[in-house]
Amino acid sequence: MEIKELGHVVLYVADLERSRKFYRDILGWREIGGLGAWAVAFSSGRTHHELLLIEVGADAAPIPDGPRVGLYHFGLKVGTTDDELRKAIDQLRAAGVPILGMSDHTVTHSVYIADPDGNEIELYIDVQPEVWREHPEAFIAPIRPLRL
Repeated sequence: MEIKELGHVVLYVADLERSRKFYRDILGWREIGGLGAWAVAFSSGRTHHELLLIEVGADAAPIPDGPRVGLYHFGLKVGTTDDELRKAIDQLRAAGVPILGMSDHTVTHSVYIADPDGNEIELYIDVQPEVWREHPEAFIAPIRPLRL
């Protein structure tokens, strides 16, 4: 077997409308349809859907703090330049979304945020894709503070 690409992410959410507004209105995902009152799908246009949100209700167990087994974060590419990343940061700040961290990973410049349920999201740009394509080990370079 060979995995060709990551197809989609499915997240359980406490409040579908709150999460729908976050992913649609703040992150700019294109909503492609709902599955009744309990789920909604989004796509960037790359495939039929890349994100599916399923409401489990406010009584569901929250994501525990600290190290845990399971999802740490998922990454969303927001462009190819630092100017695009700066624009994304400005939009996040204008919407009141806290920035959890910013890192220079050599192969990416990354900003970290959390969705309304606490799922961590990395918003990034590729930095010199030819470097990581020709030298995949560049991915494990030391992490440095991101200076934009």
